Amino acid sequence: MNFSQALEELRRGSKVARNGWNGKGMFIYLVEGRVVPIEQLTNEASKQFETTKELNRGKRVKINSHIDMKAADGSIVVGWLASQTDILATDWEVVR
Repeated sequence: MNFSQALEELRRGSKVARNGWNGKGMFIYLVEGRVVPIEQLTNEASKQFETTKELNRGKRVKINSHIDMKAADGSIVVGWLASQTDILATDWEVVR
């Protein structure tokens, strides 16, 4: 399938991968956006609000939808971006 079809599968909740990727077990998936209280942010995201913690108490922040990837080494790549080769490829498939 092509990249447009792969995106539709992501929107349906499927995991997709390219047959041409060399790494075993690699796939991408859609992370739906959500709104969370600022107090629930962790790591670097929470540091962005530290200087104004009192002003931000009780406020919420929107985390936008994005595509993540499970890499061959088992790590998660947050905010995966497609290359031109990925966009033009026709070897996309649903991961079962």
